[in-house]
Amino acid sequence: MEAIASIDDVQRMLGAQNYVCGRALGTVVFLALRLGRPLFLEGEAGTGKTEIAKALAAALGRRLIRLQCYEGLDAAAAVYEWNFARQMIAIRTAEATGATNRDALTDELFSEAYLSPRPLLEAMRPQEGGPPVLLIDEIDRTDEPFEAFLLEALSDFQVTIPELGTIRAPEPPIVILTSNRTREVHDALKRRCLYHWVDYPTFDREIEILHARIPGAPEALTQEIVAFVQRLRHEDLFKKPGVAETIDWARCLLALDVIALSPEVIGDTLGAILKYQDDIQQLQTSETRRLLEEIRRNLAPAG
Repeated sequence: MEAIASIDDVQRMLGAQNYVCGRALGTVVFLALRLGRPLFLEGEAGTGKTEIAKALAAALGRRLIRLQCYEGLDAAAAVYEWNFARQMIAIRTAEATGATNRDALTDELFSEAYLSPRPLLEAMRPQEGGPPVLLIDEIDRTDEPFEAFLLEALSDFQVTIPELGTIRAPEPPIVILTSNRTREVHDALKRRCLYHWVDYPTFDREIEILHARIPGAPEALTQEIVAFVQRLRHEDLFKKPGVAETIDWARCLLALDVIALSPEVIGDTLGAILKYQDDIQQLQTSETRRLLEEIRRNLAPAG
């Protein structure tokens, strides 16, 4: 593991993974690592919250364990399941061979040999290279009972399996929770974490991100792409494009050998940056032309 002694180290470490990290984000990541606190990242979809966990795991040489949250997720699905198919085979084998010691069979069936660990249990186990990075992604998609369960898991870094007892992490994992703020997450969970709002980047920061992710893109095209996407974020859209969409769009344009934006090219590739038909229809050719002319006036050098 790379020694991390300062915020600058965090920025350099993430930068080496092509993740452009501002000072404020670098500070909260540094503190989360130094203090061993979970990190709660909130912000619009596509602003790079999940990528932080991926970049951090790669930079530290740690395993990334991802728990993708969804409505109806419960503690059992997040922690473990019993391998019922293997258990049934063991029962039939015992019946066929005449093994009738039911207590011994029950003990065997509910041992670790028949346990299928899920992300939270995996994160509590020793890992080669050190404690893993546990990404609890889109926690806002779950409900309050699951949040309440996480309070114990993140406070004591332990989970309980009734048949086996309590399993405690020998070393706490590095925990990152993300939320797109589709609903408010309970304060009790947030209080156990360091918090950071991941906002859309500034123009200069987004240019820097494209330089890191797509180093071969022409500078003039890169500036037009970022300026256009940033202008779109001020429009009345159902879903504003995030940084992920900016990167996808730039890759699409390069694949088409585009060297400069035009209303026709934008219209043909809007599906890379807008994901709802109502938003796409809103940007008719005349509207696209107006936005393009506006950003070019802003990009033109003074004088």
